[in-house]
Amino acid sequence: MTAEIVDSHCHLDFPDFEGEIDALIARAAEAGVTRMVTICTRLKNEPRVRAIAEAHAPVFYAAGTHPMSAAEEPMASVDELVALAAHPKFVGIGETGLDYHYTADSAEVQKQSLRIHIAAARETRLPLIIHARAADDDMAAILAEEYRQGPYPCVMHCFSSSAELAKAALDLGFYLSMSGIATFKKSQEIRDIFAAAPIDRVLVETDSPYLAPPPHRGKRNEPAYTALTAQVGAEVFGLSYDEFAARTSANFDRLFAKAAAWKEAA
Repeated sequence: MTAEIVDSHCHLDFPDFEGEIDALIARAAEAGVTRMVTICTRLKNEPRVRAIAEAHAPVFYAAGTHPMSAAEEPMASVDELVALAAHPKFVGIGETGLDYHYTADSAEVQKQSLRIHIAAARETRLPLIIHARAADDDMAAILAEEYRQGPYPCVMHCFSSSAELAKAALDLGFYLSMSGIATFKKSQEIRDIFAAAPIDRVLVETDSPYLAPPPHRGKRNEPAYTALTAQVGAEVFGLSYDEFAARTSANFDRLFAKAAAWKEAA
């Protein structure tokens, strides 16, 4: 029996996967990846992402405005996000966040969008899904400031930022998600950050179709490859693969409690 594990963040609506969803899910199941959360990054695409989750039992979804799109898309409202969250398979708010690597010119719009998403996460009690790149100081400050206004659950998706931002997030009770980046040869610093984190605050993801782990690096990623990242994660924590899979799956169920409840009811 292959240990069950969860891909906590993928993008099944992207053109890379068109016409292949059934085959992708079958390959994932063979690898032990029995659940996945597909992320909508532009709210106008929410109906398409929702349809994928409705059609496939292992798939849940989240929706928000990606920070790199924040200046191009209509500003989301708290009410809009809360209304979407009524769907039984809608399990998270985002991805949202700050990205100053390519889109620093829209920093103020990104901050406004981020705070709206935080308010929706606070109201729905669904986990906020954060994308952070080249914006560590502002990200840490906003997350902490907003948390003082009222707690909310959160995961730092595809974590590849500094040890300081990791500590700031963990201090707030948030989770760090390990992607294929952690498997790359030059990513020892990221592996060290994860090794210093509590195992009960770690998730695993693909961010597919991006960031495929070896031996697929440079090619299209897919949910089945969560298992390859988890093999490295198990080594980082000095655990067997089965134990790491069990621990991170339990973490997912704790953070994404709505997905866990749906599983039990199904």
